[in-house]
Amino acid sequence: MEKLLGFTILSFFVTAICLVPFIDFLYKIKLQRKKQKTRDVFNRRTPLFDKMSDWKVGTPFGGGILVIAVVTFLTLFAYGILQVEVRLWEIATLLFAFIGFGALGFYDDLKKILGGKTAQFFGLRFKHKFIIQWILALAIGAILYMNGYDFVYIHWFGDVAIGALYILFAAFVIVSFVNAVNIADGLDGLSAGLFVICLIAFLAISENILDPSMGLFTSILLGSVAAFLYFNIYKARLWMGDVGALSFGAALAVIGLLTGKTIAIGLIGGVFVIEIASSLIQILSKKFLKKKAFPVAPFHLYLLKRGWEEPKIVMRAWLLGMVFAIIGLYLALI
Repeated sequence: MEKLLGFTILSFFVTAICLVPFIDFLYKIKLQRKKQKTRDVFNRRTPLFDKMSDWKVGTPFGGGILVIAVVTFLTLFAYGILQVEVRLWEIATLLFAFIGFGALGFYDDLKKILGGKTAQFFGLRFKHKFIIQWILALAIGAILYMNGYDFVYIHWFGDVAIGALYILFAAFVIVSFVNAVNIADGLDGLSAGLFVICLIAFLAISENILDPSMGLFTSILLGSVAAFLYFNIYKARLWMGDVGALSFGAALAVIGLLTGKTIAIGLIGGVFVIEIASSLIQILSKKFLKKKAFPVAPFHLYLLKRGWEEPKIVMRAWLLGMVFAIIGLYLALI
């Protein structure tokens, strides 16, 4: 465990040292939030969201780029140079998910970077992005299946073999968490803070089940995101962007799947589940009932509309996230 914590500390300081010049660089290339007209999955305007976020115009985004670079370099460094005893296929799968979904998010971010007429050639409609997410997720699910993951662990029942259906199950978990983390990334520090809490829980699980591969990647990712969070809390000096949200969500899902603890995945990431569930209910209600289930969604936006201050929402979400993580960790370890 001490070796893993050492990598966490190393990752934290490497990221922290790089962050200030990286933020300055983002300002120089004008990779900043612009005043925009956001649209939902039905391509409809979301004026309430835009109104509540107008004051954030000018803040640079793209923090996920730095985190991906640092985590990838340190993971390969630890494996290739220090010869840490890990399973190569696990490290490769984690990095494939992390970088692959990060690349998808970056391509989508290009529209925000370029702006104007050039932007029409970049950015993806939700349905196209959703299809690519499923392709990547199915590929990852197939890799897990070919390496012996063909079961779902259900507490009190043990391992339940589901065969090739595991590929679909894994893909569903990955796509769900990718979008859940992205949805939760609407308030300063909300998504990144919850992500750190989840990583701490999974780091404890990796030590318990003696999985050095997952532990190595998780510890390095934890340190890097913790450093990023310092600049992401209210009022944020830097946002992760889609490149960060999608890569973080994919990494979280794959780490959870590697533990083999099905219920623990949903509980440890419980707040993310609430966020995406509220959005999904709203989407289905609009689609089939032709009316809104909630005044606004996701849940954090509803609280914002009710007059809650942004830091209050984030702090209480973190507390709820800690409770979920403790319960999930308890069920995973007993």
